[in-house]
Amino acid sequence: MRAHTVVDSPVGRLTLVAEDGVLAGLFMDGQRHLPAAATFGARADGVLPEVRAQLTAYFARELTEFHLPMAAGGTPFQASVWAALREVPYGATCTYAELAAAVGRPTAVRAVGAANGRNPVCLVVPCHRVVGADGSLTGYAGGVQRKQWLLDLERGA
Repeated sequence: MRAHTVVDSPVGRLTLVAEDGVLAGLFMDGQRHLPAAATFGARADGVLPEVRAQLTAYFARELTEFHLPMAAGGTPFQASVWAALREVPYGATCTYAELAAAVGRPTAVRAVGAANGRNPVCLVVPCHRVVGADGSLTGYAGGVQRKQWLLDLERGA
């Protein structure tokens, strides 16, 4: 059973989707690859209290790593990319090529980028920490301004 809630954050409204009480989606308003709202389930403002608490701590710079059970779905390849993203330390970045190498597919840079862009649990799976080969802020499903803001938050700017 799915349910969702909407919370305000420094990067705008976030929709948290629960599936059987576990985090299945975390989406920013207006992000690319946003699933249809009908897939979020009924609105239930009391769902996922631990997710809300950890997000609050993250934005207050009190939490550097999320510890949450998730049901993110995706293909096995996508799941491997999302697992590798969780290994990128708070305040650090990696390139798409480094991420591709981390999942054992060094020539699959474009596929890794596509999987990164389809991450269904932004922030918790820190897809914002991936940058271009030259360190530039390449695309981000939530928008490059949000990506810069999140990187600045983590770097203490």
